[in-house]
Parts: sequence; C-alpha cells; structure tokens
Amino acid sequence: MMRQYELVDRVRKYNPHADEELLNRAYVYAMKAHGAQKRASGDPYFSHPLEVAAILTDLKLDDATIVAAVLHDTIEDTSSTREEIDQIFGREIGALVDGLTKLKKLDLVSKRAEQAENFRKLLLAIADDVRVLVVKLADRLHNMRTLHFVPPDKRKRIAEETLDIYAPLAGRMGMQHMRDELENLSFKTLMPEACAMIEARLADLRMKNVALISKIEDELREALSARGIVADVKGREKAPYSVWKKMERKSIAFEQLSDIFGFRLLVGSVEDCYRVVGIIHTKWPFVPGRFKDYISTPKQNDYRSLHTTVVGPGRQRVELQVRTEDMHDIAENGIAAHALYKDGRANDSDALSRESRAYRWLRRTIELLAEGDSPEEFLEHTKLELFHDQVFCFTPKGRLIALPRGATPIDFAYAVHTDVGNNAVGAKINGRIAPLLSELANGDEVEVAVAVGQVPPAAWESLVVTGKARSAIRRATRDAVREQYAGLGRQIVTRAFERAGKAFSDDKLKGALPRLARQNVEDMLAAVGRGEMFSGDVVKAVYPDFKEERKAGVAAQKSEAGWFGLKKAASLVFKVPGAEVLDDSQAIPIRGLGGDLPVRFAPNGGAVPGDRIVGILTPGEGITIYPIQSPALMDFDDQPERWLDVRWDIDEDRRDYFPARLIVTAINEPGTLGMIATVLGDASANIDHVEFISHSPDFRDIVLDIAVLDLAHLNGIIAQLKAKPVVSKVERVNG
Repeated sequence: MMRQYELVDRVRKYNPHADEELLNRAYVYAMKAHGAQKRASGDPYFSHPLEVAAILTDLKLDDATIVAAVLHDTIEDTSSTREEIDQIFGREIGALVDGLTKLKKLDLVSKRAEQAENFRKLLLAIADDVRVLVVKLADRLHNMRTLHFVPPDKRKRIAEETLDIYAPLAGRMGMQHMRDELENLSFKTLMPEACAMIEARLADLRMKNVALISKIEDELREALSARGIVADVKGREKAPYSVWKKMERKSIAFEQLSDIFGFRLLVGSVEDCYRVVGIIHTKWPFVPGRFKDYISTPKQNDYRSLHTTVVGPGRQRVELQVRTEDMHDIAENGIAAHALYKDGRANDSDALSRESRAYRWLRRTIELLAEGDSPEEFLEHTKLELFHDQVFCFTPKGRLIALPRGATPIDFAYAVHTDVGNNAVGAKINGRIAPLLSELANGDEVEVAVAVGQVPPAAWESLVVTGKARSAIRRATRDAVREQYAGLGRQIVTRAFERAGKAFSDDKLKGALPRLARQNVEDMLAAVGRGEMFSGDVVKAVYPDFKEERKAGVAAQKSEAGWFGLKKAASLVFKVPGAEVLDDSQAIPIRGLGGDLPVRFAPNGGAVPGDRIVGILTPGEGITIYPIQSPALMDFDDQPERWLDVRWDIDEDRRDYFPARLIVTAINEPGTLGMIATVLGDASANIDHVEFISHSPDFRDIVLDIAVLDLAHLNGIIAQLKAKPVVSKVERVNG
C-alpha cells in the first residue's frame, strides 16, 4: 500500500507547488474513515482509493482531483457526510466527492433501474465538473484490475457495465489508453477463451514480424531525416479487444486483418505532419480511400492526427498515424491532458468548454437527455451516443455536423435543432431528393425540408441512431398524446359542468387544483382524458356542495330499463334519425382515428357512421367507441362514470374508413375466397384481416375485418355478398 510521503512525492514530481498539507490531511482522514474495512481481496479498503489516486498522478492531475480520489468512497462507505467534507476540505472537493457517491436507499424494483438512476446522477455531476468523470474512470479501472477477487456473477455484471458504459465514455472523452485497458480487462472476463486466442495469435505474429517492423521503422526515420524532419517513430499493435471487435464487425478471420501492426510518427509541428505524409506517399504508393485528415477536422473527442495506409516493404500494407506530441498527449489521455488540470483552473468549466470539444459534447448531450426521460431511457440514449464511430456531414451553409455511423437525415435534422427534427418532412442529400431514412456517408451535404406544425411519427423512434433524436421524438410523441388526452378531458369536463348547471372556467379549475392533487389545469384535464380522474370529481372539487344526479342518459336509464331498455334509451341520447335528442351539443363529436382525440373502436367488430354509438372511457387509452347493440357493453353495466355521450361528426369532403367485422359462411370450394374478395374490391372496401374457421367438410366461416365508409356502404356489401351463390350466410359482428 502506498505510504503518505509516496503520494506527496508522486504529485510533486509534476507539480512542485502542490499543497502538501492538503494531501497529507486527505490521506489521514480517509485512512481513519475507512478504518478496518477490507476489500474482496482481503487488502485494507484504504488501498483502493490510494491506487485510484496513483492512476491520476500518472495523468498529472491537479491537487483537488487527487484529494477527491483519496476521499471518493468516504461519503458512500463510511460515516462521513458531505457537510463534513465541505468543512474540512472545502466545497470544491466536497462537490467532487458527492458527484462520485452513489444514491443510497433507492426504492427501485430492478437492478437496472438502480444502475440507471446512479448513472444519471454521475453524468449530471460530470456536467458540472468533468473531473468527476476522470476520477470515476480511474476508480473503475482499478476495480477492473482487481475484478478476479469478486464473485463470478457480480464479476460478469461489472465487466458488462464497463464494456457498455465506461469504456465508450472514456473513448468519447479521448482517453484512449484508459479505454483500451478497460475493454481488454472486460474482454478477458466476459470471453476468456476468445481473449486468450487473440493474445496468443498476436504474440505469434509479433515474433514473426520483429525484423519487418524494425526495417520499416528504420526506413521511415531515414526518409524523414534526409528531408530534415526529426520524428519519433514507434511501431504499435492493435489491442486484443479491438482486434476481436473488428473481426466480429467485418466477419473476417484473424489472417485477413491488415492493420494489426501500425506505426505512429510524432513530429514537432502541424506543418511537419503534412510534410511527412507527402514524403511517405512519394516513397511508397498509398492505398486509395485510406487517407484521413483529423487535424483539419478533429473528432468529437478532440482527437487530431493524419492517417494513411501505404504499400510498404515486402508489399505489406502499412498503416501510419502522424501527429505532434501535444496531439499524441490528447489522443492518449483526452480531457485529462488539457492544461486546465495543470495550472489550478480545473474548475473553470467555461474555459474547459472552450478548449475541449469532448466536454462540450458531453455537457450538451447530458442537458438534452436529462429532460423528462426515465433513468432507463437516459441510460439507453447515452449508450446510443457513446457507441458509434462517426460520419461528418454538412449543412448547405457549410456547418459541420458529426453523427454516428448509420445516422439518417432525421438524426441530422435533430442535430441541427430539435424544432428542425420535429418538423422534418423531406431531405436532399448532395442536392438530390432522398428518403428520410437514407444512411448518411462522410462528406454528405444534407438539406432538410420542414413543415411547421408537423409532429414526428412515433415509428421514427426505433429508426434513428442518436440519443438526442430518440429522446426528442419520444418527448414530442408524448406531448402530442398528452395534448390529445387534455383535449378529450376538456370536452368531458365542459359537458360535466353543463349537465350540473354550473359555470365553467379555467380560473375556477385552477382554484381546485390542490384538492385534485394536480400542478396545472392541463395535467388535470389530461388525467380526466386518460380516465385516471372522473369529471364528477372535478365538479365537486370546484363546487364542494354539488351532488351529481345524471340526467336521462344511457348510464342513468339502464338500471330501470334493463338491457333492451338500454337500447331504447340510447335512441334518446345519441344522434339517430327520427329519434328525440336530449341535447346534441353535449355529446362529444367523433371523427375517426385521425382526429384530435384519443379514439379507438371496439376491438371485436368496430363501429361505422350510421351506427348508434356509445363511448366508454378506458384508462390510459382514451375513448373506445361501441355500437349500441354491442354485447360487450354489458361489461360496463356497473361503471356509469365511464359512459360518455358521443355522436358522429363526419366531414363530407373526406373519405375516412371505419372498421367492421363480418362472418361469411360459404361453400368450401376453390374460388370462393376470390369471389368474396372481388365483391369487396368492386365496392372499394379495404380488407385488413382474414381468418378461416372450418366447422364441416362442406362449409367454412370466413371472418373478415374490413374498412368501410359508413353503414350504407357496409349494408350494400353485405347484400352483394348474400347474392353470391357460394355464400350461405353473412352476419355482422357487433363489438
């Protein structure tokens, strides 16, 4: 275990002005707080925070970050409190330690929900100070290095979490060295046989290519030296997990990989980077399509380098990376390499945001994902943002948009602005009209056509690849559905007040909100529309002395009239030709599935204009419309509060179709179904579903779910079907 003076010495090697007293105080405090606690390995628990601090001293981080690493488990695993840490070490260090502390006493039903909620807390803390992430990654790295002491079931979960979340997060922050080690340790735990196989093949290949690698290094140095360029040339080997991932992604064998070994050239300036590439391309032919310039267009994690592949000695493909020392530092250590951590300004978030594209991306992503989603959705969307390689696309004005591979113009639209995504209706890629689901490629120029007031289809959510797009679509869909329920709720509540003979206004509703346990009027109306609250309760909340007495309507009359009386009562309540209508203005108008209310039709038979109809309020689903003759209505006989007065309100200028179900008993012979389908086609009806029921060798029942315009259209179809010689009987199913 590292001694107190050793910790101070490690920090002072790169920071002669380190606060020795602060480091000593943190060491002693954490040692006392953890006391006799032990790790799974049997080592004193205090050895863990010290090893985390040691990892961070290798990255040359500031005093506050090192102290936070030493203290990072005190609030979570000891009797220490945030207030105590603030008092002894200051609010800055207290905030860092608190950001690293898991939420306690979570009353959640699943381990996944608990993991997601803790991850949300961590990322929100990172948005305030990215040093929380650096400490967390170092913490996870040491835990992975000692994972073999943990029970197997827990070991697998931790390795999966590391591979799913923490390794990609390290990569997104540009900390490639840490990402490689996290991935390889997870790989060794989750797929030990595959890992051992890759490591053995790499060792064998390394032995065979020692001479070739040395030759290429020498030739590169000589070629550059002859042009007056001093370069540090190093051969590098692809990490085992990276090799495995490429084999899986491209479905190729180990022998087919051409970039297992590569070479990194470190030079003194940006100009030298481009000169080096010119010299190399002059000496050896380069492989077309393999030159990438990440200096002029850095990756989102701040990675900058020139990549090229040439055909070198022995006709071997040689992959080269050319960069400066500063670029290399950032490529390996990412945000931890920024000077802000070296000069005492590590908590200057604005300065860091200007300097680090990676942190700017992280903060923006967290802000977008944190709005309104559940912890599980937050975790899912964050994974989407972390995992993919990138393509770079442009707006017509030349703005660069970085997106994951597999992104579509819909993802592009949401990356430009949420409103652009929500209102997107079409796209042009490189000047040509293209589907919104086209996969974008590097360098594409994308123009998005919008229509104000458009709502994104819910199906888009499963088709996009960015967390931002998926979150925004889900939110827009949720808002649209909420608006529908609120609209339905307003109609129900308005009619309830009219029946009660009471004055209705939003101001009166606002005064009753505390009694209804709702924050605003829209929430209350949406609750009524969803069936979570009944309109009578709203009236009583506004007028406490009100006693509900339903007027002559379906629910009121059914108890005294029985089921046949119910049908008779319905002719009074609903708009039926020739019948007496109580008050048509109090009935909710029904247009169909495409209207502005959450409406669905009876699942077993539907309803069509011309039917006398009843509305049943179904919690969470809106109104279900039944024809008055539907036997299913008997199931709601004892729930009068769910019955709604509804009427058809059909637009004569539109041809809307409505669902109906027929049972056709027909002769079982070839051509019967074709004859029935011809009748339906000639009548311009849609067939949604067909089912066959055989009850004798000679006859079969054909159950047809069809879509028609109205009752007259349906009756005409029934008459035509009955006229066919192969048809014995036609019956309509009434809900």
